[in-house]
Amino acid sequence: MHLRPPSIDHGITSFIWAFILGLLLWAFLLGIGIPHGTAFIVAVVAMCAIFLFVRLYGADEPRKRRPTR
Repeated sequence: MHLRPPSIDHGITSFIWAFILGLLLWAFLLGIGIPHGTAFIVAVVAMCAIFLFVRLYGADEPRKRRPTR
């Protein structure tokens, strides 16, 4: 039996990366004294940018299979 992890869509993993990093950025901005509204807006813009970056450039290219004889 060959066990493999379940397949998760690349959009879901991109969202998870963006959400976690945006949440950390928001917390760090609050930690250094940035006002709540400004920190939230910067974090949301960063989440969108991270999501797009990971969505466009984060996927591995599928391997080419060798032809079987």
